[in-house]
Amino acid sequence: MSEHVMLFVGPMGAGKTTAIRALSEIDVVSTEAANSDQAASAKATTTVALDYGEISVNEAEKIRLYGVPGQKRFDFMWSILAERAEGVILLVNADAENPVETAIDYVKEFFSIYERGGIVIGLTRADLVPQALIEEYANALADEMPDVLIPVFTVDARSTSDMTVLLMTLVANVELKQAVAPAIARRGK
Repeated sequence: MSEHVMLFVGPMGAGKTTAIRALSEIDVVSTEAANSDQAASAKATTTVALDYGEISVNEAEKIRLYGVPGQKRFDFMWSILAERAEGVILLVNADAENPVETAIDYVKEFFSIYERGGIVIGLTRADLVPQALIEEYANALADEMPDVLIPVFTVDARSTSDMTVLLMTLVANVELKQAVAPAIARRGK
């Protein structure tokens, strides 16, 4: 059986746990604790170690879904979980303060996974802002990292169909990169 390991990253309250619950075919393993940082997010609980779920694409392919804590003080878990990850789903609250800068910071933090697999961005809570920010994110990413191509979507983290589109886009990007990597390596020799 083939398997993929995908990370869900982003700031606290962006919808990582909710997204994994929307996708997972098993009961999600979650390490929620009381939120002691109400200034960052008014939610009652927050992930302190990881969330885990899984989904079968077909009989021969499984995707393991890992959610990392959104708070920087738990970033030691980011590097532990990033070791096996092939791709990143970055969720960012579109209505947060400085969401574009936040997205760029997370892309930089997890860029090594982009290089070996891929990253997609899902803008949550986009219905709460006056306009869709996809173009703003795309332009900011292009300015900051001109050779990087990262798909950006507006999503509802509670929606299985929205999250499936995001996940399958990421899986397609990872598989494409894995398929063309040998040819690129041969050209480089």
